[in-house]
Amino acid sequence: MLAELAAANAAFQVIKQAVSNGKDIAAAGSAIAKFVGAKQDLERKSLKKGGGSDLEEFMALEQIREQEEQLKQIMIYTGRPGLWHDWQRFQAKARVARKEAEEAARRKRKQMFEIAIITFLLIVGLTILACIVLLILHAQGRL
Repeated sequence: MLAELAAANAAFQVIKQAVSNGKDIAAAGSAIAKFVGAKQDLERKSLKKGGGSDLEEFMALEQIREQEEQLKQIMIYTGRPGLWHDWQRFQAKARVARKEAEEAARRKRKQMFEIAIITFLLIVGLTILACIVLLILHAQGRL
C-alpha cells in the first residue's frame, strides 16, 4: 500500500511542478496517468483488505482524495473550459473498458483451464483404454 501511495505522491508532485513551471496540463499527461493508476491500485488493495490497518488505508485514500481535488482545481483553472468534466467522462469510459477487458481475460482463462482439463481427461481415458486392450491381447496370448 505504501508503494502505491508513494507512486501517487511522486506523480502528483510532477503534475504540480509542470503546472507551476507554466506548462500546459497536457505536458503532465504521463504523470496524470501514473497518478490515476496508483490511485486505482490503492483502492483495489484497500478493497482486498490485505494492505494494512484500516486507519492506514483510510488516511492513504484521504490523501489521494485531497490530491485529486487539487488536480481538479488545476484542470479547472489552467486547462480549457470543460476539461475536468471531459476528464471525468473519459475516466468513466476507461474504467468500464478495463472492467470488460478484465472480465474477458477471466473468461478466457476459464476457457483455457476447461480445455486443459478436457485434454488431460481425454489422454487419461485413451491411456486406460490402450492398457485394457493390451491386457486383453496379452490374456489371449496374441501379444
